[in-house]
Amino acid sequence: MQPLSQIRREYSQGHLTEESLLSDPYSQFNQWMGDAVKAGLPDPTAMTVASVDGQGQPSQRIVLLKDVIDGGFVFYTNLGSRKAQDLMTNNKVSLHFPWHILERQVHVRGTASLVARDEVQKYFSSRPISSQLAAWTSKQSQPIDSREALLARFEETKDTFSNKDIPAPEFWGGFKVAPQEIEFWQGGDHRLHDRFVFSRENSADWSVQRLMP
Repeated sequence: MQPLSQIRREYSQGHLTEESLLSDPYSQFNQWMGDAVKAGLPDPTAMTVASVDGQGQPSQRIVLLKDVIDGGFVFYTNLGSRKAQDLMTNNKVSLHFPWHILERQVHVRGTASLVARDEVQKYFSSRPISSQLAAWTSKQSQPIDSREALLARFEETKDTFSNKDIPAPEFWGGFKVAPQEIEFWQGGDHRLHDRFVFSRENSADWSVQRLMP
């Protein structure tokens, strides 16, 4: 195998310039998300969520972005999961969208808050039935003896809700991440990447700054 230190490539798909950068970071994000969807990227809404527990230990996991509403990035999860417990202890969070094929990344830093229960139920009801059942089946992040045991729990859940509407579990909900910073990264020739960060502190207005690569 080729030495890891020798694995590299040039980034040459384009540049992000002051002139092409949209003035609103949400518009810029939606434009790039649209490009990722049009490019046929697998799981274009996949993002890394980084949290920190009460002992200061960071954790990362990949979840799917489900909405951008009222100035926030929304995802859903079991509220007993590690990420949910982390965020209810320390609501500071980082999101990362790695669109490698387009040589783009978006990095979000902000704070997380729980989504209202009516919005949770609305989204939960829009999910496929199998996904609704899976949410009831899994005590996310808890140990289980085998996959067979998990599938047995799934079958029990199917029987419980047979021919019934499935409500959103009380232990399942959503988080909205309100950003203080949104960074857009575009790969560039000679590792001279284009980076712009939108930021705001105690203000409704965004400031924007180009960063060195």
